[in-house]
Amino acid sequence: MSDRRIMIAAPKSGSGKTLITCGLLAAFRKRGLQVASFKCGPDYIDPMFHSKVLKAKSRNLDTFFTDSIVTRFLLQEGSEGTDLSVMEGVMGYYDGLGGISTRASAYDLASVTETSVVLVVNAKGMSLSVLAELKGFLTYQEESRIRGVILNEMSPMMYSEIRDRIEKELSVRVFGYVPKVEKLFLESRHLGLVLPEEVEDLQEKFEDLAGILENSLDIDGLLALAEEAAPLTDGKKIAVPGNKEQEMLPEELWNHFSAEEKELDLEIQKERPVIAVARDEAFCFLYEDNLRLLGKLGAELVFFSPIHDGKVPEMADGMILCGGYPELFARELSENMSMKHSVRDRIREGFPCMAECGGFLYLHRSMEDMEGKAWEMAGAIEERAFKTEKLGRFGYITLTPNRTGILNGSAGEIRAHEFHYFDSTGNGADFHAGKPLRKRSWECIHGSPSQMLGFPHLYYYSNPKYALGFLKAALDWKKEHREGGRE
Repeated sequence: MSDRRIMIAAPKSGSGKTLITCGLLAAFRKRGLQVASFKCGPDYIDPMFHSKVLKAKSRNLDTFFTDSIVTRFLLQEGSEGTDLSVMEGVMGYYDGLGGISTRASAYDLASVTETSVVLVVNAKGMSLSVLAELKGFLTYQEESRIRGVILNEMSPMMYSEIRDRIEKELSVRVFGYVPKVEKLFLESRHLGLVLPEEVEDLQEKFEDLAGILENSLDIDGLLALAEEAAPLTDGKKIAVPGNKEQEMLPEELWNHFSAEEKELDLEIQKERPVIAVARDEAFCFLYEDNLRLLGKLGAELVFFSPIHDGKVPEMADGMILCGGYPELFARELSENMSMKHSVRDRIREGFPCMAECGGFLYLHRSMEDMEGKAWEMAGAIEERAFKTEKLGRFGYITLTPNRTGILNGSAGEIRAHEFHYFDSTGNGADFHAGKPLRKRSWECIHGSPSQMLGFPHLYYYSNPKYALGFLKAALDWKKEHREGGRE
């Protein structure tokens, strides 16, 4: 891997950092560079745009979900075989937990990974005021890690004068400006940006943006800044015993498992339970590293579509119903009777399942769409899902089980987040969700020895015992229902 890396961040959301990040990814790729990209925080959609540009998976890095050792490990692993890593920040540069801490902010990630930051400042309607805003970000922390600035929506006529003032008065490098690009404006939706597939000619548009950035930004200077990054160092790594690909985990994370759990994983590695993962237009919110961790622990992954396929794959020993936008595909999901019945019957039989947010909504007896019309869903949970007018529960949470035995044991806390405009008449009460640095909390999730069904999006690396417990449930299902397993 290359240690070359930079972060593109901004003073606030809506500054243009996602567009500029994608344009830079396209520009770097046009130069023949193999680029790895990462999104700071619990964001599913921005990595989809990164992946669309790079034609390779983008990943998340989040210092609420993982400690410094695991965060650096995931950065290194995601950068394997590449020439350069580009991270995109989240919200405002210093905005972290509860809105009152820098922890889990883009600044925190830059500090943990020792990465230089280029701040995208939207200069629309400003001239010298840009300096005042930038000075605040440079001086708010003693070591801000901000090494440069890009002026977005800056008038070309004003640029050279403002650039010279910034570099003289603030001693920070200006890497260029970006003119307003009307045709690349991305419309917002209730959960963030539209999906990449919904933007007409997106690849061509990003190629055009790359050409604009080649003319208005100092691409060579940005690459030189990335070159200055110090080599990443971390703790010891271990090849997961029994894993046929010799995949690695941080030694401290592996040692989080007891001796009995390590023995269990050797059996899982040998038996290779199959996990069917829902992935289509309606179900697309997946952490790439969650899937990779399941593979490291011995799972074989297959993918299926609750919209287009007729039933859950026959060979599956467990199922993941991830989040997404099922409310936008309520008709299609409702009309696929054979899939609904397949999912319902399996869940009622105790089939191992992790369902999150949109996947949880799909399991209900009925679900409203965006217009408030109710549609029949899988009916595995005898509750009703309905649309609300605002975010009810959102942001980072720490989940603590209210009883033992969920996913075959008492694995302790796991970190997650919620973000949804929909609610349920029965959210479950097998876990207690607490917001960090805040007093607010609530009960959630329907849990059993083989299932976790609820709104929270889990990050498995925050406590991999849950992933192992899920795979044990899948292994038990395989032993009981496969009569000795498959060829």
